[in-house]
Amino acid sequence: MDYVIGIDVGTSGVRGLLLDREANLHSVAVREYGMETPQAGWAEQDPQSWWDACLEVLCELCGKIPPSQIKGIGLTGQMHSSVFLDKDDRVVRPALLWCDQRTHDEVDEITSRVGFGRLVELTANRALTGFTAPKVLWLRNHEPANYERLRRLLLPKDYIRSRLTGEYATDVSDASGMLLLDVKNRKWSSELLQALEIDRSILPSLHEGTEVTGTVSAEVSRLTGLSEDTVVMAGGGDQAAGAVGNGIVREGPVLVTIGTSGVVFASSDKPAIDRQARLHSFCHASPGLWHTMGVTLSAGGALQWLRNTLREMKADLDYSDLEKRAHEAPPAAEGLLFLPYLTGERTPLFDPHARGVFAGLNLNHGIGHLTRAVMEGVAYTLNDAARLMKESGNALEEIYLSGGGARSDLWSAIVANVLGLPIKRLSVDEGPAFGAALLALVGTKAFDTTAEAAEASLKIRDEISPDPETMKVYESSYQRFRELYPALEDHFRGQNGLSGH
Repeated sequence: MDYVIGIDVGTSGVRGLLLDREANLHSVAVREYGMETPQAGWAEQDPQSWWDACLEVLCELCGKIPPSQIKGIGLTGQMHSSVFLDKDDRVVRPALLWCDQRTHDEVDEITSRVGFGRLVELTANRALTGFTAPKVLWLRNHEPANYERLRRLLLPKDYIRSRLTGEYATDVSDASGMLLLDVKNRKWSSELLQALEIDRSILPSLHEGTEVTGTVSAEVSRLTGLSEDTVVMAGGGDQAAGAVGNGIVREGPVLVTIGTSGVVFASSDKPAIDRQARLHSFCHASPGLWHTMGVTLSAGGALQWLRNTLREMKADLDYSDLEKRAHEAPPAAEGLLFLPYLTGERTPLFDPHARGVFAGLNLNHGIGHLTRAVMEGVAYTLNDAARLMKESGNALEEIYLSGGGARSDLWSAIVANVLGLPIKRLSVDEGPAFGAALLALVGTKAFDTTAEAAEASLKIRDEISPDPETMKVYESSYQRFRELYPALEDHFRGQNGLSGH
């Protein structure tokens, strides 16, 4: 039997999956790492930690079967995060991550240089602090010595590709989030590169997600046991790969993901460009498709923050404990609201200054209320994106729920009741790594198309329907939630000025 591996270079760790040629899951391996926050609003990681974790994951998976049976590797990972390499392929400085907010001045610079309308026309998106192009300008503006050393700009999964194969390549879905791609025509934008004075030579070659970009090197073969004939596919950004793994490779179904961030995702046969750029429009990892996406930056990350904070207060609670407490609190948490903007926010605010807030605390509120309010706040932000998605023409009738949040029955039910729609959960929900493995199956000719690979692997575990009475409670609470940010917007900007960031 032949196999493929899917590798996801995530924000909290590397996840690897071993699939057979019929898309059956055989093994999972995970290695975790941390994130540095040198200043408020900053987020960095050392790319070497990704590579160390990746090697350990590959070695573990190669220990499950004869490595010669592994024919291909599909790659995915956190989008936007920047890897700066010098002429000797050494990392110039720690990578600036997707959730890093330091580049607000560079966002203004890009919009000023190109013009908002033309920028949206070229890239199908507005400039945002999380995107890659502002990070390049930040390096030029704030660390000129490091900028002078810059010879290659890579995304996380593509840094891993370079270590696996020696090749510098990316796929069009991940490249879409760099703010340097002509999304409509699936190629680098010469006009944008010229306007921003970025040399085309630092960018990797472009590929569709199922294309082969190289084979593993002799050194990697020695370290892992993989054959030097093992091919490495272009892969996709984490959201696009996750969509492939959840069968979102055609128009119609919509994917809601609760991972570190939260996403509402829909595929389309052509680029859907919103002139106000209220949603992201990117190339899909599935060849010939595009996708529309709304993003909230702190979803599962908000619950992780609450758990970690409580642990620091000597409350030794894991996620199952928190969910049990949240079950004991009623819907809408007795008036308690939570804005989950811990690292700023994208859809629909596009405000790097926004911050997290509990509103309406009283003496009756306990850990259960806090937890439920966090879950509900995330669901409300997902509803913000879903409403925009519906306005843009998506029917929002068939919803799949994915990510760590989908493992929570309570959080899944909250999302169903807030959106007012039934939610489907899959039997195998392994996220982007699973989609990357499916792309590898197509690339190694086990399937002809991503649609065929997705159909072979897609199995519905259950469906959660909304409760009409609970929906009414959440409709009222959601309206109160929507009033909070406008009331605090000036405060957030003043707070940001006081902090010096």
